[in-house]
Amino acid sequence: MPANHDPTFVDHLAPNIAVQFLDRVAKSPDAEAFRYPLPDDTWESVTWRRTGEQVRELAAGLLALGLEPEQRVGIASGTRYEWILADLAVMCAGGATTTVYPSTNADDVAYILSDSESRIVFAEDAEQLGKLQAHRADIPTVEKVVLFDGEGDSDWVLSLADLAGLGRAHLAEHPTAVEDVAKSIAPDQLAMLMYTSGTTGRSKGVRLLHRSWVYQGAAIEAQDILHESDLQFLWLPMAHAFGKVLLAAQLACGYATAIDGRIDRIVDNLAVVKPTFMGAAPRIFEKAHGKIVTMQAAEGGLKEKIFLKAFAVGNQVDRLKREGKSVPFVLGLQHKVFDKLVFSKVRERFGGRVRFFISGSAALNPEIAEWFHAAGILILEGYGMTENAAGAAVNHPQDYKIGTVGPALPGSEIRIGENDEVQLRGPHVMAGYHNLPEESAQAFTEDGWLRTGDKGSLDEDGFLTITGRIKDLFKTSGGKYIAPSAIESKFKALCPYVSQFMVFGDERHFVVALITLDPDAMAAWAHENDMPGASYTDIVRSEAVHTMIGGYVEELNTRLNRWETIKKWEILDHDLSIESGELTPSLKVKRNVVAQNNADRIASFYG
Repeated sequence: MPANHDPTFVDHLAPNIAVQFLDRVAKSPDAEAFRYPLPDDTWESVTWRRTGEQVRELAAGLLALGLEPEQRVGIASGTRYEWILADLAVMCAGGATTTVYPSTNADDVAYILSDSESRIVFAEDAEQLGKLQAHRADIPTVEKVVLFDGEGDSDWVLSLADLAGLGRAHLAEHPTAVEDVAKSIAPDQLAMLMYTSGTTGRSKGVRLLHRSWVYQGAAIEAQDILHESDLQFLWLPMAHAFGKVLLAAQLACGYATAIDGRIDRIVDNLAVVKPTFMGAAPRIFEKAHGKIVTMQAAEGGLKEKIFLKAFAVGNQVDRLKREGKSVPFVLGLQHKVFDKLVFSKVRERFGGRVRFFISGSAALNPEIAEWFHAAGILILEGYGMTENAAGAAVNHPQDYKIGTVGPALPGSEIRIGENDEVQLRGPHVMAGYHNLPEESAQAFTEDGWLRTGDKGSLDEDGFLTITGRIKDLFKTSGGKYIAPSAIESKFKALCPYVSQFMVFGDERHFVVALITLDPDAMAAWAHENDMPGASYTDIVRSEAVHTMIGGYVEELNTRLNRWETIKKWEILDHDLSIESGELTPSLKVKRNVVAQNNADRIASFYG
C-alpha cells in the first residue's frame, strides 16, 4: 500500500512561485530574508522588502528585454545571493530558469543553453562569460548575457545594474507590470529546466512546473518543521534540486537564509552564522565526523579516553531513549557530565544553535547519524530526486527513524513496485524530460507513477528505507548480488580518514575496492606521524598508511557476508573532485567515470 498523508493543504496552494514570493514580501517586509558575505568577511543582511525591490527591478528588466511566458533564462553561477535574485526575477517575469553548474565545461554549457533555447543568461563572472563567448555561434537563441560580477559591453553583455536600470525605466511606464505577470502564471506553467548533473551520460533537462516548487514549500510548512524564527545556512549548489527546494521552503515558511556557496568555508561560516538548521550531502557529515575523531585521537592520553567514554555513554543513553526506556540514574549523571565536557564542544563547532540538519542527495550511514545524535545533533535524512523537485520523503524532528528517509511528504504518495523499485506520485513530479519524449515515457509506469530507479522498502509506519540504486547492484560470477553503496557507507563509518570508498566486482569472482583519503585528515595524520609537509601522494603511498587502511578494511570484512568481503584494494594518489569530473556538484561519485579512469587498475586486481 502507498504511504501518504492528509492531502487537504494541497487545495490551498499559491498559484505559482511569483505570487508566493510577493505574498512573502507583503507578509514580513521588515524581517530578515537573506544575509551574504562581503569581501572583508563581514555579513550583509537584507530584508524581504529590499529583496522584493531588487527582484521586481530585475524582473521588469527581463520584461523590457522582451521575455515571454515560459521562455528560458540560464543561470551559470555558484551559490550566492545574486543567484537567488536572478531566479526569483525569472519567476516573477513568467520565464523559466535553466540551471547551469559553474563547473560545467564550455561544450556542455553550450549544449544546455542550446537544448533549452535560452534567450538570456545570467553569468557569474568573466570565467562563465568566457564559456559563452567561446561558443556564441552554438547558442544563437541567447540574445543577452547579464553579469553578476563585471561590466557590460554596450552590446551582448549587460551588468546586473544595467538590467535593474532597464527595469526601473520599464516600471516607470508600466508600474504594475510584474504583479500583472505574476497573477497570470498558471500552476502548470514551466518554472525550471533543471539539468541533471549526470552521474551517467549527457545531462537531461527536467521540466519542473510552478506547482512542483509551491507544493514542496507548502508540504514542509504543513509539517510545522520550520518557522520564521529559524535561520538557515545555505551552501548547496542552487543548480541542484536540494538547494532549490530549500528556497521554496523559505518562501513558504519565512525563515532567513545566510548564503555562501564556498564549500571550504562551511565549518567556519557555521561558527559565525550560528544557524538553526542546514541541508547538506552526507560527505559533509562524514568529513566533520572524521575530523573530530582524528583530532581527538591525535590528542591521545586522558582527553582521548574521556572522548571515547563520552560517546560510549552517549550511544547507550541515546539507544535507551529511542527505545522508549528509562535511563538509569547513574548513567544519566554520567551523560550530563560528558555533555558539558564533550558534546557541548561538538555542538559549538556547528554554531551551537542547530536544531537539526537535513541530509540528502545520497545515503547517510546510520552509524554516523547515531554518532551525531549521541552528541545532541539530530540529522534528519530525506529522499528525493531532480525528477520530483527534490523532496519525496523526510524524517520529522519529533518523529524520525535513523536509517530511514522518513515517510512521504503530505499530499504525495510512495509505493514499492516491481523489483522493489521506489515509485512516486504527487504534485511534485516532473512534466517530463525536455525534448526527450521516449525517455519521458520510460520514466513513468503505465498507471502514471514516477520510476525512481532506487531499491527500497516501506515499514508498517510508512517510513521508507533506501537500499541502493537498482542499476548499481551487481552480481558476482558466483551468482551473489552485491549492493556497493551499503558496503561503502559501512567503511566510511569505520575509517575517519576516508574520503571515498568505491566497490567493484560485476561478473567477477570476488569484490575489490578503490579508496581515496581525505586530504585535510591526512595532512593532520602526517604531522602526527613524522611526515609534516609531505605531499598527499607521498603520504597515501607510505607503508604506514597502507597498514593503517588495511586494518580498517579487515575490520570492515568482519561485518560483511563472505561473498561481499574486499579481497583486494588500492589507495588512489588523488582525491576525487568536481573539477576532475569524478564527483557531481552535489558531491556524489560518478561511478562510471571512476571505473573508466581506473579500468586498467581494476582489471589488474583480477590478473
